[in-house]
Amino acid sequence: MRAVFSDSQDLHEFVEAYSEAHPDDVLTIADRVSPVEDISAIIEELAARGRDELLHLTNVDGLGVPVVTNMFASRRRIGRLLGCEVEQLHSTFDRLAHQPLKPREVASGSVLSHVVEGDDVDLASLPLLTHFASDRAPYVTSGVVIVEDPATGAGNMSYHRAMMHSSTSLATSLHSRGHLWRRQEEATERGENLPFAMVLGGHPLFMLAAAARVPAEVDERDVAGGLMGAPLEVVRTPRYGIRVPASSDYVLEGVIEAGVEVEEGPFGEFTGYSSDRSTHTLAGIDTMMRREDPILCDVAAGNSAEHLNLSRVPRESEMSEKLKARFPAVTAVHYPNSGTHFHCYVSLRQRRPGEARQVMLGLLGWDPYLKTVIAVDDDVDITDDQDVLWALATRFQPAQDLFVVDGFPGSPLDPSSSSVGTTSRLALDATRGPGFEGTRIALSAPALDRAREIVARL
Repeated sequence: MRAVFSDSQDLHEFVEAYSEAHPDDVLTIADRVSPVEDISAIIEELAARGRDELLHLTNVDGLGVPVVTNMFASRRRIGRLLGCEVEQLHSTFDRLAHQPLKPREVASGSVLSHVVEGDDVDLASLPLLTHFASDRAPYVTSGVVIVEDPATGAGNMSYHRAMMHSSTSLATSLHSRGHLWRRQEEATERGENLPFAMVLGGHPLFMLAAAARVPAEVDERDVAGGLMGAPLEVVRTPRYGIRVPASSDYVLEGVIEAGVEVEEGPFGEFTGYSSDRSTHTLAGIDTMMRREDPILCDVAAGNSAEHLNLSRVPRESEMSEKLKARFPAVTAVHYPNSGTHFHCYVSLRQRRPGEARQVMLGLLGWDPYLKTVIAVDDDVDITDDQDVLWALATRFQPAQDLFVVDGFPGSPLDPSSSSVGTTSRLALDATRGPGFEGTRIALSAPALDRAREIVARL
């Protein structure tokens, strides 16, 4: 099944098509706004009112280009991207991600409309936003970094925050300690710089693929093809020949420099804290490419729903399918906004004592970011913090229903982790145990239907 809106891989055409199909889910803001904090403040104010529309800002002071942001703030919108309902989000993402299609190289693309190299590069011309008062500088938040194995061409994609260090260099952090960080370490050991390309502005399914949790040998560009139902159309960058989406808005090409450290951060991270924990990495830029009519595709920073969902939906999908394959009792997995990436709720139909503990141990062992897992029965809505806390209040006994394990590697951005980055992990079993007595109150369907009709008339 082809995903919705995937006939074109152009972000501009996607925004136009989505706006026509779902005008109530797109908010165009023509008011003049500042590139410093205003957009983050608007997103936060909308979230406080329970709103999560895709934002299209056409008059950002001094930026010179429109801004599209908050793309991934809505799980319903992500489901529409994948052509499914929210309830099938995990299974659909997992299925499409496991149907990879290799990129298709094309002769030309809109990102090649303007190309500058060498001394003509000036990163001051790149439109950037300052997201929080505590940020050190304007930041790239949507930058997808692509590196390729020079022998095989196999690629890796990942997100990394970046700020301008000089007119021809970025200061960035490879804080995830993921595949890119390992490739950079290997290059540094050889005394070599690592060629890379950074993409700003791609189709949202390309962006979602960049957050996929896949083995090092899997190229996320292939995953993007699977999600879109068609090969990702790519062109090669001028100097290093790295394959990037042909319709990107901006592409920066250069090298991550071996053994060089520069100041970077603080920046408002997914934890809700301003973080100056960084690998202090320097990336020299040799080439700037952009299309004729670029827009700035921004990812709302901090612990916004967009920032969390973008990496959390692939993580949830992986954990959900892995758990269900190993533990058929599992019915759903959810990472709540309130827990950033550190909390997870899992629901199950427990068939034997201790099964919830097995499931929680699996989660805590498989996901390196998790600190707390709460297991509940399948009558609890795990997308509702209040319902989970109710189960914790009425089905959980601290003396017998929790366990703690210590000394695990955790997220380097967790401000509570140890000086060497380790963390403890907590499991809370809020399922009905053997001998539990208690019948949950309920309302019949006819009574609820009548109530809806009455309230609708008020």
